[in-house]
Amino acid sequence: MFTFWDYMAFILYAVVILGVGLWVSKEKKGHKKNAEDYFLASKGLPWWAIGASVIAANISAEQFIGMSGSGFAIGLGIASYEWMGAATLIIVGKYFLPIFLDKGIYTMPQFLEVRYDSRVRLALAIFWLLVYVFVNLTSVMYLGALALETIMGVPLLYGIIALALFAALYSIYGGLKAVAWTDVIQVVFLVAGGLITTWMALDAVADKFGVDGPLNGFVELMKQAPEKFNMIIHRGELLVPDGSTGGTRDAFQDLPGISVLVGGLWVANLAYFGFNQYIIQRGLAAKSVDEAQKGMIFAGFLKILTPLIVVIPGIAAFVLTQNTNIVIEPSDKAYPWLLHTFIPTGIKGLTFAALAAAIVSSLASMLNSTSTIFTMDIYKKYLRPEASQTHLVTIGRITSFTALVIAVFVARPLLGGLDQAFQFIQDFTGMITPGVLAIFGLGMFWKKARANGALITAILTIPMGFAFKALMPNLPFMNRMGIVFLILAGILILVSLLESRADDPNGLAMKKDYFKTSKGFNIGAIIISLILIVFYTVWW
Repeated sequence: MFTFWDYMAFILYAVVILGVGLWVSKEKKGHKKNAEDYFLASKGLPWWAIGASVIAANISAEQFIGMSGSGFAIGLGIASYEWMGAATLIIVGKYFLPIFLDKGIYTMPQFLEVRYDSRVRLALAIFWLLVYVFVNLTSVMYLGALALETIMGVPLLYGIIALALFAALYSIYGGLKAVAWTDVIQVVFLVAGGLITTWMALDAVADKFGVDGPLNGFVELMKQAPEKFNMIIHRGELLVPDGSTGGTRDAFQDLPGISVLVGGLWVANLAYFGFNQYIIQRGLAAKSVDEAQKGMIFAGFLKILTPLIVVIPGIAAFVLTQNTNIVIEPSDKAYPWLLHTFIPTGIKGLTFAALAAAIVSSLASMLNSTSTIFTMDIYKKYLRPEASQTHLVTIGRITSFTALVIAVFVARPLLGGLDQAFQFIQDFTGMITPGVLAIFGLGMFWKKARANGALITAILTIPMGFAFKALMPNLPFMNRMGIVFLILAGILILVSLLESRADDPNGLAMKKDYFKTSKGFNIGAIIISLILIVFYTVWW
């Protein structure tokens, strides 16, 4: 149960976030927010704000609740999403952001018009709006409300509404500037509170097996559940609960062996970190290319830390409940159970603030990016091209509110009854990511790619994903993403070459200084790479 001091700690967090969010949203006397202010934070973000905001947007209830649930069910292998994500951020910083910043774009669909045409822009804008509202926003609110219900007894629907209102209070008014600057504070709460939870969980493991301290607790964790420390999972090696059938399924379906290193996970990560609006928008708002690239490296180091905060607690919950009468069902209740059971009075409020920070920051980021895409790619492009800057800001706010209302109503019907909501998110986001990567990747680095090929690829993306899911239900979704990507890339290449073998007039001319990076970026990239090699060598 929460005590007075727990409530005070959480209220302090809420007051600080709302206060800072509203304060940075204020404009100088006589100045009204324009589109660049609202959607790109006046293009004034430094590297540390970019890196912190990328992680705050990325780490949410999907990780704290969903990934901990997968850690409980599968183990450390689920950390590949985070550690391979760190490697992906290096690629994004070096090869993608210089091009996007040079083009001066607001949104990812806008880049597609620069490279292809307006039809491709519209198709991808619609895709992303549907994914943000019906997958991302809904999952974050549902998983956050599930934590509120488990820890504080708040009914699920009320929890969903409360989280939505909290995120809306500052993000809808202040735009990306409010989101990004509050994210810096959110990350402090997120990391500090998350590490406290991990420390307490490992200390509980140590106590259970008669050893001293969290470090020995971690050693004991590996002894008691060695099957949970396999980064590469083989077919038939581990069975996990299947919420849709009430039975079990092979964990290989979620993490299909070597594919996490050389297969479909790269499709998911490159599309997510490189071309996903609510992640890359922070880079688009950078002061300079150098600041954007340093921000990606900073985010990469934080990604390496993330599994310690969100996966290890899930494994600890598994070990702590073994040979007891405690049953955690669904697996996504593992993290809330830890908070409820092992975090002492006074600290519980801080650790819950960390969870709230992850949820609210992601909601705010998704809302801002949803409004950016609708306002700039649909409303301004097709409905009111002559709209004033202040009118665009108003439409952005209305869009954010509308998206939030829709997500509140559909969250529980879509996600209720799932055992690992994190896997649901990856599965259905994976319906669009192969096409996104094919269209952007070939568009950026192959001058012959043409608009008709990109449009056909966009149209086929979702149907092909569902067709493979229906016809080959036993094919792991990560492998499905890889195969569908190769097919879609082949279709785009074939259609483009059939139309013309000459370079497309909209093909990008690569400037010689596009991919030059600073010494600091290069050193950071090498350190991240070495750390990842060590991790995968130790826990292969």
